[in-house]
Amino acid sequence: MDPTNSTAPVAAAAALEMTPELAFAYTGMILMALVPIYIGSHLSLNRKKTEQTMKASDAWMFPVVASCFLFGLYIVFKYLNKEYVNMLLNAYFLFFGMASLLATFRPLWMKLYSFISDAPLTHWNVKFPWEDEPTEFNVMDLFNLLGCAGLVAWYVMTKHWVVSNILGLCFSIQGIALLAIPKYSVACILLGGLFFYDIFWVFGTDVMVTVAKSFDAPIKLLMPKDVFAATYSFSMLGLGDIVIPGVFLALLLRYDSFRAGGKKSGFSQPYFTVGFVGYVAGLAATMFVMHTFRAAQPALLYLVPACIGCSFTTALVLGDVGGLLAYSEEEPEDEKEKEKEKEAKKAPAETKKTK
Repeated sequence: MDPTNSTAPVAAAAALEMTPELAFAYTGMILMALVPIYIGSHLSLNRKKTEQTMKASDAWMFPVVASCFLFGLYIVFKYLNKEYVNMLLNAYFLFFGMASLLATFRPLWMKLYSFISDAPLTHWNVKFPWEDEPTEFNVMDLFNLLGCAGLVAWYVMTKHWVVSNILGLCFSIQGIALLAIPKYSVACILLGGLFFYDIFWVFGTDVMVTVAKSFDAPIKLLMPKDVFAATYSFSMLGLGDIVIPGVFLALLLRYDSFRAGGKKSGFSQPYFTVGFVGYVAGLAATMFVMHTFRAAQPALLYLVPACIGCSFTTALVLGDVGGLLAYSEEEPEDEKEKEKEKEAKKAPAETKKTK
């Protein structure tokens, strides 16, 4: 999880008066947070099942690991040159940022081509050393690569808040789409642990806010408090406050799909819809308290009860508590054994062929 997952003012504290410019900034921040959650959750419907899913033990340990990582960054920023540290961290995050941009924008390029031409695309298959199967490329992938490289170059040269947000949104979309939490109970353990993690590091210490202000990388969404001001002062939302609840809501959407017989579209989405509304309410409450008290707030303090409370209330209303708690995306043990047996049978056959 991203360590800077608190909603906090970056520069001067906001005035207590709610101006139209500030209301616009808060509204824009909420809308930006909703976009990756909605898109990433629907993309997760097509995610291939894998054995590499989060288990209950992983969920229990996640806040501990995140705390160690966060405090480690705090020490690094405190005793080392921030400029060099941020250079290394930016190189790391921009590598994955480029991958997120490519994955997010590729479907848009393909739709653009289908809109302007009916001719089939020429494909090339490239086998990378780290992949089992060759990767397919076409000419639109080249345009996608150039466009995404341009965005990364724009960020490197300017650190402009717009391109920083584009990178952050793509990070969030791909994170929500790909991260796998197989059970509702595991998701509740994860969110519950991070609920206390967020409260401790924001209210109990200056660690979270210090790291958030020192960490100059595209791992947060920024919104000017006054877009017409000569000098910007920003409100900030860490990507963790989007991805973590987003992964939970994506699980609810997949459960809605399961209840509808595995449909991928055009199905009733009571759990996802109510959870989505709960997320909006939780984020709005975060910003209201932040604005009223003019202080950093642990967003998960409001988001976790809103998301879990709305989903469980929906289950109570539908009389589906047992179904929600029993739902699992983990592969049954007997299926795993069958797969292992198939792989074991393939191995000798492949060895004979090579001989």
